[in-house]
Amino acid sequence: MKLVTYRAGVEGAARLGVIAGDLVVDVAALGDSFGEEFPDTMLGLIDAGRPGLSALAAALEECEGDFPAGTATALANVRLMAPIPRPRKNIFGIGLNYLDHVAESSKALDTAPDLPREPVVFSKPPTTVVGPDEPIRHDGDITQQLDWEVELAAIIGTTATSVAREDALAHVFGYSVMIDVSARDNRRAGQWIYSKGMDSYAPFGPCIVTADEIGDPQALDLWLSVNGVEKQRSNTAKMLFKIDELIADLTRGITLEPGDIIATGTPEGVGAGRDPQEWLWPGDVVVAGVQGIGTLRHPVIDARPGAGKSGIG
Repeated sequence: MKLVTYRAGVEGAARLGVIAGDLVVDVAALGDSFGEEFPDTMLGLIDAGRPGLSALAAALEECEGDFPAGTATALANVRLMAPIPRPRKNIFGIGLNYLDHVAESSKALDTAPDLPREPVVFSKPPTTVVGPDEPIRHDGDITQQLDWEVELAAIIGTTATSVAREDALAHVFGYSVMIDVSARDNRRAGQWIYSKGMDSYAPFGPCIVTADEIGDPQALDLWLSVNGVEKQRSNTAKMLFKIDELIADLTRGITLEPGDIIATGTPEGVGAGRDPQEWLWPGDVVVAGVQGIGTLRHPVIDARPGAGKSGIG
């Protein structure tokens, strides 16, 4: 299933939906039509576990594309939001997880040239998240080196503690697209959270594709362009630490809970690694995608105080 969080109108409340062709089917309304209570938020559906997903899948199958009145809206007529608009916890970011990105980072960002022996982990606060078409904020008083990174995001479905690698993927609810926006000139004594954790620095969406529909998460193309010019293109097969390894490593000491998000790293092609270096500026448009999931499009806006409308949304 392709699951979304959406608004049917400017003032409408956020709703949980499932994409069916060119329609968005409202999950809670569909449940009402069957006399059942279905979750009305993405986190609620994740919390419902396999029984919740199975009940939803059964209802969709029974409809056979003929959805009860009031349950479906044209996808073109809704506004998609981040699938989880407000994560419960910080996003787990993974640095230096593609071979060629390790090489370009060591040249441009003074990171170690040797391949990491274990995953490099940082975090992004919940306030970094923005949904499709929402702006990436560029505050020129803070950064002159705003950079892009396309990533596959893995969303945890069940509590995971000290998980063996062979069992790790069973804890994944689904996958999405994330752009790890980074202010390269705001790294502080080797710490990345301020550089990567400012408001709007985690564009996320446009949907979550449930894990059963992603045959192999390590065989997905991913790409990113700026102003129509391709900057990154690779495949998740090139990750140094695969998703099952990341989950096994993290859960050695940190319990992963339903709704937790892992941004699994970016391939080569970031702005800092280019010669000459390239950065994002107000007026730029970033588009990123992952095979089988979808694409994100985000304008970059001037967020300096007094620069005009600088809010998110």
